[in-house]
Amino acid sequence: MTDITSEGPADHRDAAVRQPSPADDGRRLPSADLIACIELFYFAYRGFTCDPDTILEQYGFGRAHHRVLHFVHRNPCLKVAELLDILKITKQSLARVLKQLVDEGFIIQKAGNEDRRERRLYLSAKGARLTDKLTQIQAKRIEGALAEIGSGSDEVAKNFLFAMIAEKDRPQVETLIRRQRTSPAAEPDCNSRDL
Repeated sequence: MTDITSEGPADHRDAAVRQPSPADDGRRLPSADLIACIELFYFAYRGFTCDPDTILEQYGFGRAHHRVLHFVHRNPCLKVAELLDILKITKQSLARVLKQLVDEGFIIQKAGNEDRRERRLYLSAKGARLTDKLTQIQAKRIEGALAEIGSGSDEVAKNFLFAMIAEKDRPQVETLIRRQRTSPAAEPDCNSRDL
């Protein structure tokens, strides 16, 4: 009977040992603290999305649906092209998600005032109720975490999250967030918007 633990001179175990580690090519490995931050980020994201995922599942929706609902809610009258730019997903992915949200009455599409080929997006009352419910759950989690950390933590958290965004994307994000903070509750003038 052949020894199943021996593979001769080209032993795969030795080959694995001989593979250069990332440190061998001159790169430094991240510190244990940075690795811990990466893991904490994963666990925080899991917690942040867990409750909304459970609610969305009841509708047959996923995280892509949630993101579409969120950004349309925060930016009524959003063009489909603008939403694509915000989400950085393919047209096909957005089309599938958007079709389901429109067909089920969560999102309303209207033609643009100046260009009838444009599709402008709005939440229906049903879509707004679902989005508000999801936002309240996530806001409560963030509020609780910030309260645990203490005074001034909201600014530190916002600065950290903003710094995590690719530098080339920061101006767009900053403009988007600034516009959302200053937009009135009434339906916006769709023709005067820039993303």
